[in-house]
Amino acid sequence: MTRPFRFSVNMVTPDTGKAWRERCRRAEGLGYDVIHVPDHLGMVAPFPALVAAAEATERARVGTFVLNVAFWNPALLAREISTTDALTGGRLEVGLGTGYVREEHERAGLEFLPPRERVDLLARTVTELDRLLAEEAQPSRPPLLIGGNGDRVLRLAAEHADITAFTGVRSTPDGMRALSTEELARRVTAYQGFASGRAVPAELNLLLQAVTITPDRRAAVPDVRPMAPHLSDDQLLDLPLVAVGTVRQIADQLRERRERFGFSYLTVLDPFMEAFAPVIEELRGS
Repeated sequence: MTRPFRFSVNMVTPDTGKAWRERCRRAEGLGYDVIHVPDHLGMVAPFPALVAAAEATERARVGTFVLNVAFWNPALLAREISTTDALTGGRLEVGLGTGYVREEHERAGLEFLPPRERVDLLARTVTELDRLLAEEAQPSRPPLLIGGNGDRVLRLAAEHADITAFTGVRSTPDGMRALSTEELARRVTAYQGFASGRAVPAELNLLLQAVTITPDRRAAVPDVRPMAPHLSDDQLLDLPLVAVGTVRQIADQLRERRERFGFSYLTVLDPFMEAFAPVIEELRGS
């Protein structure tokens, strides 16, 4: 079964109360289904920002994209989730991840654990949240999104998540670099193997790292080149996390990627919110 598209915007740009609410209303008006917030120091605090977003809008869901579990005690996090879900009228989606920015852990006075231990912490948090939220006798647990691309995170997502968000980049000594199309395809194939026993398939999410509406796709190559300097121009433009071309070209690309990879839930960063809106209109209902 082909899932219909859903679209979200990740609000990475902090703002004042009035401007924040106006931007959230604008996102809903442009057709975004979900308003996300990240969990990085220097950006908005997730849960109050989501409550404000829900108060300013009527239909849009709200969610974290994604919480760094190292920042959160599970018992306190369960309280935040329950309260926020209640205050937003059950419109909350909870996104969790391992965290990947060493400097943020250090600023917060937290040890930056090795990758294996960060995944262990994510797994413990998921298990504890299931238990704690069940004890609070909520009518239903908010949908759970787990983001990552390593085998252990994808296996955890296959077991527990309603939404699996694929990280289309990896950390290198030179910074974050985009996965090639072939590398991402292997990650999706691995996940599909882990999730083969699921009765209900999860929704698959991808963050589009760059959006450029242009009749000349080649002209946009210099803008996306820093994401993957090792790739050719053709490989860059083929990256699933890049949306470059006319509105019709991008819509066709996203339909093809949904067919090939299963990505039906697409997220853009708020600097691209306006540019991507015509693509939403082109794809709405498909």
